[in-house]
Amino acid sequence: MKIAFLGGGNMASALLKGVLSSGVARAEEVRVVEISEGRRAWLAETYGVAAVPDGAEAVAAADIALLAVKPQNAPALLAQLAPALGSSKLLLSIAAGLSTATLERAVAARVVRAMPNLAAAAGKAITAICKGTRATAEDMDAAGAILRGVGEVVRVEERMMDAVTGVSGSGPGYLFRFIEALEEAALAEGFDAATARKLAVWTAYGAAATALESGEPPARLREKVSSKGGTTLAGLAAMEERGFADAVKAAVRAATARSAELNRG
Repeated sequence: MKIAFLGGGNMASALLKGVLSSGVARAEEVRVVEISEGRRAWLAETYGVAAVPDGAEAVAAADIALLAVKPQNAPALLAQLAPALGSSKLLLSIAAGLSTATLERAVAARVVRAMPNLAAAAGKAITAICKGTRATAEDMDAAGAILRGVGEVVRVEERMMDAVTGVSGSGPGYLFRFIEALEEAALAEGFDAATARKLAVWTAYGAAATALESGEPPARLREKVSSKGGTTLAGLAAMEERGFADAVKAAVRAATARSAELNRG
């Protein structure tokens, strides 16, 4: 694939690393459009790609344009590049809050919208993708191939993208808060700071890895470690008494609603 990255920020560089390491594209097939001269130099040195300030030539030479700029900067950029973003091009957007309909009004390209999360930087993201009205099955496959370079991909209908934000987009923040709380609890029990953090972080990491690799439902895994009359059940009971599951549902609901508000704005 010949890919033009429109934007060279942190998420774009994570995707670029994934694209190159997975073999989806070679460095010579990729151009990154970035306004910062210093950032262009870093991208070229780090990844061996061509980093340029002007997008028209880069898009013209590409099969896929990956929109990775801030949402407020996207309209002006797309207006500038619209002549190059014709129906022969695929526009893969990771710009938050921009619907496929909005993007399709701006350019004639086929559109796929994606929402990766923070874990892309570690190659462990979960990304939801949805198709615009002009996108093909092949376009969705191409988008999936690019995004699997930084983790796993799920396909959803666009009406679910706000809920994706509530669950997986904002989800790392919820889990970081849980780890933080577990660390605080460890400190309260008398552990030193370094040990408390290691216990909390590795416990969360190991549990997530077990859930992923085993393929078993989380409820079943929870049952396996919850012996009758044991310590885990005592801890879980204390959490549920304080509304743990309800708090998580409320967090997802609030983040989903806020995403919808921002998208309307």
